[in-house]
Amino acid sequence: MQIDYTHFTPLASFAGGALIGLSAGLLILLAGKIAGIAGIVGGLVNSANDRTWRVLFVIGLLAAPWAWQYFAPLPDLTMVASTPWLIIAGLLVGIGTRYANGCTSGHGICGLSRLSVRSLAAVVAFMGAGFLTVLMIKHIL
Repeated sequence: MQIDYTHFTPLASFAGGALIGLSAGLLILLAGKIAGIAGIVGGLVNSANDRTWRVLFVIGLLAAPWAWQYFAPLPDLTMVASTPWLIIAGLLVGIGTRYANGCTSGHGICGLSRLSVRSLAAVVAFMGAGFLTVLMIKHIL
C-alpha cells in the first residue's frame, strides 16, 4: 500500500474530526439533540416546533465550504459517475437510512460515542456495504 502524500492531510483531518466531535458533543449536551443529518433534515419536514436550530445547522453545513475557501483552496470536483447512477445511489442511501433509523453521521459519530449497540451494528453494515461495493466496482467488474 502506498500513501498519496500530496493529498495526505493529517492535521486538517484531525482538526475537522475534532470540530465534528465538539459540535456533536455540544449539540447533545446543550440541546439534547443527536447530530445525525438524516434526523435533522427529516425534522425540518416533520417537526414544526424546533425548526430554528435545524435550519441553522443545515446553513452551517452548506456554508462551511464557502468559508473554508478563505483558508485554503477547495479541491477540484470530479464526477466519475453518470447522473442516473448518482440518482440511484442517492435513493439507495436514503432507503438504507430509513431502514437503519439514522444515517452514518448519527450512528457513526453520535451513536458509537454513546456506546449504542444498534449504532455499532448499523456502522458495521454501512462500512461492510461500502467495502463490498468498492471491491465489486473497482476490482471485480
